[in-house]
Amino acid sequence: MRPNTRRTTLADIARAAGVSIATVSKVVNGRGDVAPQTRARVQGLLHQHQYLAPVFRHTEAKENPTIEVQFRGGLKSYVAETLEGIIDAAAELGASVVISKASRAPHWARDLVSAGRRAVIAITSVYSTAHLDELARAGLPLVVLDPLHLPDSRVNSVGATNFAGGLAATQHLLALGHDRIAYLGGPATAVCNQARMHGYRAAMEAHGAQVPGTYVQPGEFTYETGLHGATALLGLPEPPTAIFAGNDEIALGVIEAARARGLRIPEDLSVIGFDDTSLAQMASPPLTTVRQPLREMGAAALRIALQLVNGEKTESHHIELATELVERASTAAPREPTSAREQP
Repeated sequence: MRPNTRRTTLADIARAAGVSIATVSKVVNGRGDVAPQTRARVQGLLHQHQYLAPVFRHTEAKENPTIEVQFRGGLKSYVAETLEGIIDAAAELGASVVISKASRAPHWARDLVSAGRRAVIAITSVYSTAHLDELARAGLPLVVLDPLHLPDSRVNSVGATNFAGGLAATQHLLALGHDRIAYLGGPATAVCNQARMHGYRAAMEAHGAQVPGTYVQPGEFTYETGLHGATALLGLPEPPTAIFAGNDEIALGVIEAARARGLRIPEDLSVIGFDDTSLAQMASPPLTTVRQPLREMGAAALRIALQLVNGEKTESHHIELATELVERASTAAPREPTSAREQP
């Protein structure tokens, strides 16, 4: 992302303050040999014009750039595995990484620059036009990893082939013989959720399988969404025989809801997730899921951020890495309904 306006220089501040460039430089560098009134006038103009000191001219900063990585919410498996990819790539490429919760404090972008950051990587965070403008004024490139919304054209982003993943997950269930397949997803407005859901619908339509309105439920990418959503689905007069969950955490909630109802996985209900985090392998039974290459996505975001720091052009504003179906023990061919399934 490039600033849209020319950055204020020391000469601009000096002209506005009616002092020499050397005097302004002394104020910027914290020198004490400036009269208090002059210092206050210069500092006021520096703040007014949002002047940023060129702290990155030092050889050390160029050789070892520091990237700010921000995320929202808890440090869940998805975020942790993505961070591993970023950190490993940074170690390989000679960059430093600072990890923080996303902040919207006043002048937060300028504060990042003052702290020595060269770029920002945001994991599934949402940035308004005002936030992007502030980053542009600060000269901080932004890379969004797995964006929740279609990113601004000024923003570079990294994602996965969510539509293809949703298609593959549903085709897997259809090939097993299921035709009553439900989808429990994340936020309805999230781009990744929409793509997974559209992949699901495309597979169902191509197969000629019906999708009742009650079979598609948005929510959050949380265990609770899977627990409550599956409880409602399994209580329907004609419940699904398989549930495609929008991520692994939702899938674990689905498994627990099935167990609470006396259903076995996969004998009575097949469950498939998305992401292939460590949760998928630790689930009981181990979860069939769509692998999203989280570590590779993190590494790609770090490489793009360094390209932008170095003033290089990127091949595309948005890149997608391939997903892959991983078959484990949570999916199987459907069986005849059990008495437990027919409970109210």
